Amino acid sequence: MKTAATALAILLAALPAFAAEREVTMWKSPTCGCCEGWAEHMRHNGYKVKSVDVDDIDQIKRAYGIPAPLQSCHTAQVDGYLVEGHVPAEAVDRLLKERPRTRGIASPGMPMGSPGMGGPKEENVIRTFGPEGSKEFGRY
Repeated sequence: MKTAATALAILLAALPAFAAEREVTMWKSPTCGCCEGWAEHMRHNGYKVKSVDVDDIDQIKRAYGIPAPLQSCHTAQVDGYLVEGHVPAEAVDRLLKERPRTRGIASPGMPMGSPGMGGPKEENVIRTFGPEGSKEFGRY
């Protein structure tokens, strides 16, 4: 009985940390509809998304050091990592689980069929970025 109570206490203590890493802040242009589509995709996958409309999204990208070749229409932050563009929740889940030494991950441009984007599905190549440079993180 004491072991079960200890295990339950450990599990309950871990829940706030897990919930915190599932919170996303997304900066976007007030006129961008696909950004809200991405936010809905993230919500559907268990993330709590706070959407912040900004008049100059490029200012946010410069402030966070998003490399120009990796930029997209919105910038998000989750548990200390940056998430640029139409990155699928599956890739964000992997990022938070593996916790690689990187500033963030990006879906460069606006790939058709990616979360929040309509049209036929194109391959969505997700890249890491930060002081270590950029490398492929996955294909979705």
